[in-house]
Amino acid sequence: MNLYAVRAIFLFEMARSWRTLLQSLVAPVISTSLYFVVFGAAIGSRMTEIDGVSFGAFIVPGLIMLSLLNQSISNASFGIYMPKFSGTIYEVLSAPISAFEIVLGYVGAAAAKSIILGLLILATARLFVAFEIAHPLWMVGFLVLTAMTFSLFGFILGLWADGFERLQVVPLLIVTPLTFLGGSFYSINMLPPLWQKVSLFNPVVYLVNGFRWSFFGISDVAVGISLGMTVAFMVLCLAIIAWIFRTGTWLKA
Repeated sequence: MNLYAVRAIFLFEMARSWRTLLQSLVAPVISTSLYFVVFGAAIGSRMTEIDGVSFGAFIVPGLIMLSLLNQSISNASFGIYMPKFSGTIYEVLSAPISAFEIVLGYVGAAAAKSIILGLLILATARLFVAFEIAHPLWMVGFLVLTAMTFSLFGFILGLWADGFERLQVVPLLIVTPLTFLGGSFYSINMLPPLWQKVSLFNPVVYLVNGFRWSFFGISDVAVGISLGMTVAFMVLCLAIIAWIFRTGTWLKA
């Protein structure tokens, strides 16, 4: 493996984030803090507990997951799209580096930035609500796994996109609505029976509930199923990326 090339891509992508620190880290943290102020402090104080957890604490995993999904997709898709847009991708392709190493560099940097953001939001949440993490190792595991999975998904979007509009379509019209409807702010057990069953077709439900279980030991679905669904989606993304590189169709985008 060409670790020098992987390291070069990784450090370049990380350096780009530090140059745009306000947009990459500060803005998501501030916007998520507003959620805590509105839902956690203002509305949460008037809400009853959910499964023995205060509403303000209950929404912490969902809000972290909301930012994590969006930022993972954005970081990875923009990271690979810009070299395509500027034409510098051919310098990468002409270098002695394999497709796996390209993915490792770009996706690794996107996931690392998302993990840092998730930890910052977690620290910020403690300023607004009190909570304890029941399973810290599982929490870190779900955080890393989700960041990697959706960075892979974002990488696919970056390969597919042929314009800046396409980079925004899926996150805005699909991922964000699914996150809000995936139990980020409520338990799906609070829904009517029919909608509980419909919610189980939303993949974000499994991500949010697995992450919430690591905090409070409660979940609307079995934690093993949440973990399995996340791993299955990661494997699917890897298979799609392998097919794209093998066929070379992404260079025509």
